[in-house]
Amino acid sequence: MTINRVKLIAIILFSAPVLALALFTAANGTVVAAAGEDPAATFKAKCAMCHTAKAEKFFDPTKAEDVHVEAIMKGRKGEKPPYMPGFEAKGMTADDAKALTTYMKGLRTPAS
Repeated sequence: MTINRVKLIAIILFSAPVLALALFTAANGTVVAAAGEDPAATFKAKCAMCHTAKAEKFFDPTKAEDVHVEAIMKGRKGEKPPYMPGFEAKGMTADDAKALTTYMKGLRTPAS
């Protein structure tokens, strides 16, 4: 193999993952949920790492829905990091936030 052929193969092998990553990210560089995505999938992908699988941490199901929607959309600073990020800038709508809030409240409600 010639040096040029080795260089070409290296460029292709490096470029393929970068191109794939670019195709799966939004214009602002963050991966966003599709509009109307299943709230369970959104919760698992974006929320469960901080709130736990059953939404037991940093979530008060007794608060009004509009308080939760505002926190999801705008974010919230707590006593110490990690802080709640705002998801409005990442493409989430108020309807998506309401569905997510309803889903999270359902996780905390015991099954009848």
